[in-house]
Amino acid sequence: MIPAAFEYHRATSLGNALALLNEHRDNAKVLAGGHSLLPMLKLRLAAPGHVIDLGGVAELRFIRRAKDFLAIGALTPHAEVAAAAEVRKTHRALAEAAAAIGDVQVRNCGTIGGSLAHADPAADYAAAVLAFNAEIVAQGPKGTHAIKAGDFFTGLFSTALFATELITEVRFSDTEGAGSAYEKFEQPASGFAIVGVCALIKLDEAQTVRGVRLAATGVSDRPVRLTAMENALGGKPWSDANLEAAAKLADAGLEKVREDHYAKEDYRRHLLRVVARRAAARAVS
Repeated sequence: MIPAAFEYHRATSLGNALALLNEHRDNAKVLAGGHSLLPMLKLRLAAPGHVIDLGGVAELRFIRRAKDFLAIGALTPHAEVAAAAEVRKTHRALAEAAAAIGDVQVRNCGTIGGSLAHADPAADYAAAVLAFNAEIVAQGPKGTHAIKAGDFFTGLFSTALFATELITEVRFSDTEGAGSAYEKFEQPASGFAIVGVCALIKLDEAQTVRGVRLAATGVSDRPVRLTAMENALGGKPWSDANLEAAAKLADAGLEKVREDHYAKEDYRRHLLRVVARRAAARAVS
């Protein structure tokens, strides 16, 4: 399969990339790791006149700690996120989500910014950024602004990014002693999540749930919070019985659940309840 003809630009800096994007706007696509864009080009699901390669923009590849958050540059590969001791120490579920993406080649080439901008409804990072209430920092001609994860995903392969903006970094607030875990039931060939759940749970000294955030990927056209299960766990003593009861509500309130040739709706709802229970249990352990 051969893509339609396009003009290739290799950006030399963030400023150069933004200038190219502003010049070509809706007729341009941005190439980060390429594992999402290149198949779309080959299948001619996308046929831009210009492709802007960010591979040379080294300033967007970093993992660093600020005063009260962890910042990850948009061009940081999945493998680096998965292996970073700083990530595993305070945001373990994020490292687990990165480690669960695709295969070795995908994890070494694909990037966190590229994955979020592509907004695949079965992507692993989506659940993690929503559960951690992360901020996606975008930069364009009008400057820089931060978008909460809950506002970033707007639909199927759709985000709040403007055509002239790039993701520059993702900020994860400190978890303040909470435990976290990412679990998924994956499609065996692609590794994409049929259902994936990220759990962030904090217990007090009396083993009562004082903070809980649960987010799922693969079940809708965008990542979703499992609010019914959160409410069932919050403020209650942590116990196997309470977890079992709460997990039965994981899909409550989800009016529409994805259905495809991998999983019918009722099966996906069942998987969601099972995977959510496993993620919550491991977050606490």
